[in-house]
Amino acid sequence: MKQADPSSGDAPLLELRSLAHSFAGRPALRGLDLAVGPGEIVGLIGPDGAGKTTAMRIACGLLRPDGGRAEVLGVDVTREARRIKLLLGYMPQRFSLYQDLSVSENLRFFADLYGVTRSQRAERTARLLDFSRLRPFLDRRAEALSGGMKQKLALACTLIHTPRLLVLDEPTTGVDPVSRREFWRILDGLAESGLGLLVSTPYMDEAERCRRVLLMHHGRCLARGEPEEVAAAFPRRILRISGLEVDGARRELEARAPAGLEVLRTGDEVRVFHDGGAAETALRELLEPFRVELEEGRPAVEDTFFALVRAADRRREVRAQPGRGEVR
Repeated sequence: MKQADPSSGDAPLLELRSLAHSFAGRPALRGLDLAVGPGEIVGLIGPDGAGKTTAMRIACGLLRPDGGRAEVLGVDVTREARRIKLLLGYMPQRFSLYQDLSVSENLRFFADLYGVTRSQRAERTARLLDFSRLRPFLDRRAEALSGGMKQKLALACTLIHTPRLLVLDEPTTGVDPVSRREFWRILDGLAESGLGLLVSTPYMDEAERCRRVLLMHHGRCLARGEPEEVAAAFPRRILRISGLEVDGARRELEARAPAGLEVLRTGDEVRVFHDGGAAETALRELLEPFRVELEEGRPAVEDTFFALVRAADRRREVRAQPGRGEVR
């Protein structure tokens, strides 16, 4: 791996190359590559078991990989795990806030933990309270905070030593939608200030907030790129159906639609995934008797992800058949 120059403005803050790891013989990562640069948010998108947490723990020096290499600002995390402590901030899924301590006491504790001087602590604490909007709750115990406020406090504690790289493992899981939007507003601001962020999430809509995404499934990266690029890779076409008789149209499609179509109800509309050509012609003919509006739909990251997952699972099923060898 090329040695990164920490003084270079465009050098990766985090670089992972061909990472591989297994637990009890079951692969959790299968050759993962990624890089995070200053001022960008890179998202690891996928369900539980995709390998997101394993990749992040390796990146933070908490887990030794079976293969490959990880560097933070040019520092090998396996050889110099202690050195990277001050270079990055890690917020795991269950961040260890002290529930019986107040907001200010938690910040003071983590400042002491990272060796932040008293003069630095005052300035940094004031800044973090302002950006997280936690100043009115300075004396409230962590156990009395809402879920969204706890996450903001956890983030503030992660930032108290001014790291250049943030690694956030599903930071908005279990947080209400309003707090999720507020939390991502904060993350956007951190990226604009020059920090690099690696964020994992099971929420496909959060992929749109990232500069680049990696879609992960069973330890593999199925696709990567800017969200628009990943969405555009969706292999099928989408027809959006809305109107007064949308439910009747959906029932007709489910009963008589040509083979190979996928019908999905989302909110007040129905989306149909098709391959164009004769299939689209037959589809529109079926819908003629109904008072509905038809519109070409744009694919989202979620559409591409599930299409790739289905294709990957079909390949796994084929390899698992007798006489075709073991699943890899």
